[in-house]
Amino acid sequence: MIARRLVWSSSLLLAGVILLACFAVVVQPVKPMESSYVLPVDADRLKQHVIKLSQEFHPRNVAHARNLDAAAAYIRGEFVQAGARVSEQAVTAPAGRFRNVIAAYGPSDGPLLVIGAHYDTDGDTPGADDNASGVAGLLELARLLQKHPPTRAVELVAYSLEEMPYFKTEHMGSAHHARALRASGRAVEVMISLEMIGYFSDEPSSQTYPLPGLSLVYPSHGNFIAIVGRTNEWRETRRLKAAMRGASPLPVHSINTLVAIPGFDLSDHQSFWNEGFPAVMVTDTAFFRNPHYHARTDTFDTLDYVRLGNVVQGVFTFAVIETR
Repeated sequence: MIARRLVWSSSLLLAGVILLACFAVVVQPVKPMESSYVLPVDADRLKQHVIKLSQEFHPRNVAHARNLDAAAAYIRGEFVQAGARVSEQAVTAPAGRFRNVIAAYGPSDGPLLVIGAHYDTDGDTPGADDNASGVAGLLELARLLQKHPPTRAVELVAYSLEEMPYFKTEHMGSAHHARALRASGRAVEVMISLEMIGYFSDEPSSQTYPLPGLSLVYPSHGNFIAIVGRTNEWRETRRLKAAMRGASPLPVHSINTLVAIPGFDLSDHQSFWNEGFPAVMVTDTAFFRNPHYHARTDTFDTLDYVRLGNVVQGVFTFAVIETR
């Protein structure tokens, strides 16, 4: 009887240890990194970028190629003003020829940190959160990197053709970029996809999840930013999360799990996964929080530009930290 109880107690202890280990791997409890690189971000400038993209260049998709091209030209102009080494990458698709806009900072060789956001929209939606918020983040990152050049090689990339009809196809702008990097033999430290980073809510039950069990370990208020990666991006997620937590008061949560969970591969980071590169998504969780997702109500006045600025501060802090 005593032996049986010992076996039972050992089994419970082992199960507890395994559950704790799984929790640590998935949720990533980490200590914030003390940072001397926390810089003020201009919330009004972020807002003006979102207004410009969502109103003047609306709609911006393959059916409205002139608006899409004008958006690309605007992004290029902002990158040039921010002192970047600017280039363009042709993106060919059955609907025509489009372009990614690339801003390079830091050394021209060595492992590359890619931070990307798509600038096209779904249908006729204004696309303020999806994804003018991500592009505004790129443009503000460019301004910060001009003032504080990184010691690592960094590319900020505005991607075309993330949305339908080319979503999850070889015609996505990010797919073109990832394939070109793979063909060049360039090492990619990690790719960070900024996918909807401006919608937040302090209301109870404003946050939902793709699986019921996730609500047991993550908040019910949509007032945080999330980092999403696969289990093999544990190290990259840990470092990014620590940097972001140390940069602002914005809560940062993360998850490293299987790609099969709904919603986890729905952006440009998947293109880098397809080429064997490590990649994570930084997101406000899109349709798991934002009721305006892919709707005509996705307008600039629904976003929180102070917290959007907190996201930018966190990603910038990571970008200027030397590889560890």
